[in-house]
Amino acid sequence: MYRISVDTGGTFTDVVVKDANSQIYMSKALTTRDRAYLAIEQGLIDIAATIGVEVTDLIRQSVQINYGTTRSTNMVVTARTAKTALLVTNGFPDILLLREGGKPDPFRRMHFRPPLVPRHLTFEIDERMLADGSVHIPLNEDSVRAAARACASAGVEAVGISLLWSIANPAHERRVAEILSDQLPDIPVTLSHEVNPSIREYRRASSTAIDASLKPAMQKFFGDLQSDLDEAGFTGSLLISTSYGGGWSADRIAAKPVYSIGSGPSLAPVAAVREVDSDVPGGAAGNTVLVTDMGGTTFDLSVIQAGRIERTNETWLGGKWIGDITGTRSVDIESIGAGGGSIIRIDSGGLMQVGPQSAGSEPGPVCYGRGGTEPTITDAALVLGYLDSSNFLGGRLELKKADAEAAIAELATRLGMTTEAAAIAAMRISVDNIVTAIREKTVSKGIDTREIVLVAGGGASGINVGMVAAELGARTVILPKSAGAMSAYGAAHSDVLSEFDIVTFQTTGSPDFQLINDAFAQVHRQGQEFLDSIDPATISSTGIEFYLHARYPMQAWELTVSLGSYDDARAITATDIENRFHEEHQRVFGVFEEGEHVEILGYGARATARLAGNDERNIFIDQPAESDAEGVRPTYFRETGWVDARLVSAQRMRELGEVTGPAIVREDTTTLVVYPGHRLEILDSGNYQLHIGADGSSH
Repeated sequence: MYRISVDTGGTFTDVVVKDANSQIYMSKALTTRDRAYLAIEQGLIDIAATIGVEVTDLIRQSVQINYGTTRSTNMVVTARTAKTALLVTNGFPDILLLREGGKPDPFRRMHFRPPLVPRHLTFEIDERMLADGSVHIPLNEDSVRAAARACASAGVEAVGISLLWSIANPAHERRVAEILSDQLPDIPVTLSHEVNPSIREYRRASSTAIDASLKPAMQKFFGDLQSDLDEAGFTGSLLISTSYGGGWSADRIAAKPVYSIGSGPSLAPVAAVREVDSDVPGGAAGNTVLVTDMGGTTFDLSVIQAGRIERTNETWLGGKWIGDITGTRSVDIESIGAGGGSIIRIDSGGLMQVGPQSAGSEPGPVCYGRGGTEPTITDAALVLGYLDSSNFLGGRLELKKADAEAAIAELATRLGMTTEAAAIAAMRISVDNIVTAIREKTVSKGIDTREIVLVAGGGASGINVGMVAAELGARTVILPKSAGAMSAYGAAHSDVLSEFDIVTFQTTGSPDFQLINDAFAQVHRQGQEFLDSIDPATISSTGIEFYLHARYPMQAWELTVSLGSYDDARAITATDIENRFHEEHQRVFGVFEEGEHVEILGYGARATARLAGNDERNIFIDQPAESDAEGVRPTYFRETGWVDARLVSAQRMRELGEVTGPAIVREDTTTLVVYPGHRLEILDSGNYQLHIGADGSSH
């Protein structure tokens, strides 16, 4: 009867329930650090009360739970992963240390993060495969046993194995894993050719090390979640969101936890496409869509062009080039430390800074009253009158305004400002950080921010989206009804999806070139086996889309070129591939080499199962409000100072149709601030459109 979707962030856990009539219920809870289910249960208790059922009945009558989390991402970024060893080919112990070329700033000395696996836990194995898969140096099994003994002596908790050219012949990696299973039977092992069959040595080793380092904790985490759900009476299927933007079974993601990195934010674009298709002429396919998701800890953004959710192999944790790269395919999302919980501080030069550090949920902002002492953007918004306790976590958490004012006032005194001026300055700095990140993501790619459709999601997005949109000059701003739990809402409509890649080498200039070959057939078979493993009763349709990785001869980097379905791929010629690559090269780099042949480095297949009911129109159900009566509240804006802002409930907005600022609209899971001169309109879908300008019209 019910389908549940959850997004566990660093501060909040968002819960969405969809019933058999496509009615949507949403709730939020503070994230619980040790047992994720405790926060999920709190959200379900609120929703069960709204539906009018017992929470135990809600869980038992749910056929599916889609779960996304930032836990694995945060573990890597904060260096809280397991003690991991890396086994490499003799002579190549510094793969993770050397990384690959590039500096964020060529004029400054960069501070690189230490390699995920330190040098003293990197062990060299006597062996060598060649690029054609032949054995150059046979595997010396004694070197493996010596490494195993050293791992045991060092107290290693996980092992990654990344040998040269294992993608051409994995025999040595597999044999090393067999020996380790005898020598270290309780230690999880990751093989590079299985987790990331990439030709690039550093990326394959990095993803292997990350995956291995996550296994002990994430396998326990997902195991605890499954056992807690079992104990609560859940008998349906548990799907874990992946970095691809789809879902895997819990067993599959536990075996390759690197694919859970960014799993929560990856689903916000799925929700955005759905909302834009219903509210904007031309839909997602006819517009450039900027998707933002501002939660308690981070501000995430991604771009959708021509209806296509962009994916990338360039996901870095801890900073581009200076951190660790996942090396795996994922939705292309940029994250910055600009959430509602971002800490406001004064640096050594006496200047105010906001983020990237966050107060999280424990202890949280000062106004939570949970021991936090450092003021945050949430505290500033409370001081300015933008927030209150009526709709914050369903009214369960009383926001302590006096404590927030005292914390902001202390900063203001040091800066020689009033409390209100300090609070509004913090909001402006946060907006500047966000706008800078957006421009780097758009203007640098030739995207005019005045022409984009801005979709603002996240529980904290409504606080400052008006300022962000005004800075960008965005003409169309959509605030979805699902904004407060947009990633969880996206999970409710995501597909079961996986990608399969194989390394090969071909050139379109070869007279005997054939696209449909053994490598292509292998990824086709893997994709079909994945689809065959899914319960057909839960899906409405399936499909496999093929792609290839290609480059110009001797080019350093490759691009991904779509081939379409199997029938489409069968009809494609070498010339067609070259033309498609030229077009993609032109789109990405602005130039192409007409008449040049293309080198193919690998094939891929994206297998997708569309879940039944995903295409149905949803009806959002609000939690019962204590009162639908309107009111006013003193609110501070930079342009006006203190004014009485109109307070409007979500239920009342449906009656009014629109409001002009200054106004505050209180949704169940978020608050929308309508700045002076702005106008907020409710659309037929239940979503909101923000109009910016002195007369309330669009820019």
